[in-house]
Amino acid sequence: MVAQAFFVGVFGLAAIGFGVAVFRTASMVRSALALLFSQAAVGCMFLAMQAEFLGVLQIMMMATEMSIMAIFMVMFMMDPGGLGGMDMSHQKRFSIGAGAIAATTAISVALFSDWGPIFAEAPDAAMQTRELGFEMLDRSMLIFETAAITILTAMIAATAVAIPVRQPGVDTGKLDKENGDKEQEASK
Repeated sequence: MVAQAFFVGVFGLAAIGFGVAVFRTASMVRSALALLFSQAAVGCMFLAMQAEFLGVLQIMMMATEMSIMAIFMVMFMMDPGGLGGMDMSHQKRFSIGAGAIAATTAISVALFSDWGPIFAEAPDAAMQTRELGFEMLDRSMLIFETAAITILTAMIAATAVAIPVRQPGVDTGKLDKENGDKEQEASK
């Protein structure tokens, strides 16, 4: 029990630390990676609390989501590496105030709420997974299917946008060289 609490605390602090790193970097890619590590730490917290299904699901979902987000950022952003000195924080005073109020509210709710009786014994892992599966496949199935189709559509669209249009019988290497030669002549 002590080891479990220790690892939950370590992964919780890691999640908070990486969450802060999201806003402390000037690079969108590094920011996405920090967000990935933060959410992976939350997944590890689930694993430490013996909620294996939720932990693995959280880690797999976040890895996929952040990979897709990083691909879109590299494709569409002018400076995804952050070499241009981009500032990731906006409205700093308001953000600090809102964060302090939200943190105080969350801590107050956690400490002063009546959480009800504590169960002496939780169901075993197999029963928890079974009940979660029934919950997901019953009420939430439409939501998950809609999200899956949306993600698939976004991946196909990103691939279609990233692939250059080729004309049959035309060598694109020659076109690139000709365009480069024209640009050099125009700059003279």
